[in-house]
Amino acid sequence: MTPRIEDYAIIGDLQTAALVGRNGSVDWLCLPRFDSGACFAALLGDEDNGHWRIAPQGTDSTETCTRRAYVEDSLVLETYWETRTGTVKVVDFMPQRDKAPDVMRIVEGVSGSVDMSSVLRLRFDFGSVVPWMRRSDGHRVAVAGPDSVWLRSEPPVKTWGQQFSTCSSFTVAEGESVAFVLTWHPSHSPRPKLIDPHTSLKHTLTDWAKWSARCTYHGRHREAVLRSLITLKALTYAPTGGIVAALTTSLPEEIGGVRNWDYRYCWLRDSTLTLGAMISAGYVHEAAAWRDWLLRAVAGDPADLQIMYGLAGERRLPESELPWLSGYENSLPVRTGNAAVRQLQLDVYGEVIDSLRVARAAGLDDKPHAWNLQLSLLGFLESSWREPDEGLWEVRGERRHFVHSKVMAWVAADRAVRTLEENPGLPGDADRWRAMRDAVHAEVLEKGYDPVRNTFTQYYGSRELDASTLLIVRTGFLPPDDPRVIGTVDAVREELAHDGLIRRYSTEDDSVDGLPGNEGAFLACSFWLVDALLRTGRRDEAEALFDRLLDLRNDVGLLAEEYDSAAGRQLGNYPQAFSHVGLVNSAVDLAGEDLAG
Repeated sequence: MTPRIEDYAIIGDLQTAALVGRNGSVDWLCLPRFDSGACFAALLGDEDNGHWRIAPQGTDSTETCTRRAYVEDSLVLETYWETRTGTVKVVDFMPQRDKAPDVMRIVEGVSGSVDMSSVLRLRFDFGSVVPWMRRSDGHRVAVAGPDSVWLRSEPPVKTWGQQFSTCSSFTVAEGESVAFVLTWHPSHSPRPKLIDPHTSLKHTLTDWAKWSARCTYHGRHREAVLRSLITLKALTYAPTGGIVAALTTSLPEEIGGVRNWDYRYCWLRDSTLTLGAMISAGYVHEAAAWRDWLLRAVAGDPADLQIMYGLAGERRLPESELPWLSGYENSLPVRTGNAAVRQLQLDVYGEVIDSLRVARAAGLDDKPHAWNLQLSLLGFLESSWREPDEGLWEVRGERRHFVHSKVMAWVAADRAVRTLEENPGLPGDADRWRAMRDAVHAEVLEKGYDPVRNTFTQYYGSRELDASTLLIVRTGFLPPDDPRVIGTVDAVREELAHDGLIRRYSTEDDSVDGLPGNEGAFLACSFWLVDALLRTGRRDEAEALFDRLLDLRNDVGLLAEEYDSAAGRQLGNYPQAFSHVGLVNSAVDLAGEDLAG
């Protein structure tokens, strides 16, 4: 039986991360970076594609732990197993690395005595390569091509090879412990230095305690907000400040369907909302790092602006399929890379310019070239905003005049005008951008609004709706009490709701995305509805929906991209940064923060 997506918890070292199931198995880990090949890929296939399970002897992969939780406000996971002979705890974590990434698993006896087993199946390159195993200096060493992994235990336990796996069995009594350390490094390099797991655990807990103490949000949802912020931090590639959209690739938006994409990259669409979430919670350093990543990534010809980039700003993210993997619950294809990188999405110009204004307003140190970059982007957008595009949902059908894209073009011009008004010394033609702002505004009201139904539509001339129009009120395109805003909120709730949660758009016949099948409710859109309800004066409804969304989190506070209300399960890549950003922003709004947009 395949574990559900929400059965997994995340551990990470701010350069990559692993997913640990309730059954004690690490089923996903890419080394050395988020976007590297996976050495544990059972999540998208089966155990033969790589995993590492530590559990009481006699339990199989379908049996799950008694309970689990993170240690306070950290990314250190404790999993408890209660057996007839005693209770044991497995502590899983990845210390912030010095040079080499480590996965540490400490088995501690809590009471009685428990016989334990460890089965390690390393499969490099997304489960396709079986490494050569050898013993060296008290380690089990796996080598294949560029990859090398060293495994040791303290105190040493006997290991043996079985069915291309490294197995061990041992017993822990109350007060005893066995620590496993798995370390990756390039196969051509010498063995990395040894790190004491117990000392690393103390340092890791201290690091997270210090980081979490910086949170300035103290509303009634602090636990949920802080866990979401920790998750966003875990999805941050520390060397550059880039934040991946999710840890995984190809987790399906519909079980058995084809809507399976690689989310291990950094999307510009997330930038404004992510910056706002970080700044509102007091994480200015992280906001500055994200802003700096943004400036580096988008540098160059404005016409070449991409919707996403690699962890360090890489531009080439070619999409391919991995035919040897059977897919999560047989959802094919399994993809790496993302062909949407070549799409035209005009809204990202607005996202970048809005993000840089948010950063400036928050007092982040201004970069000398940031304003010139914005002027360059505006110059391109001025001549291009009337073009059709693929829109923020990266549809793989024909280009359209998406309303959200046009609204974000308005945002670009509006933020430029406001920046010039607030900073008289900056160069720029405010009248020019006011004219563009007015032209975009007039066209959207004329072509993107249905006066009969009193709602903004998905694209010009369409009767379809789109949850992205919920953001109109947040952007300031129209005031919250405008009947057209209220009508749009009501129409989206009525037509795109599934059991009270919001889908991105209709996926029925002739859908704009050009793909077969359906998908679940998009959790970020449901948080946008919370924000829209609050801004339009319906606080009680907003709070009720927010509380319901909190209940969808798993036992360790994590959210995927979507939710299937009929099946009562999470869908899509996981954990999803956009969902957790939505949670933080909605909580801050509900706490009474500035609602001016």
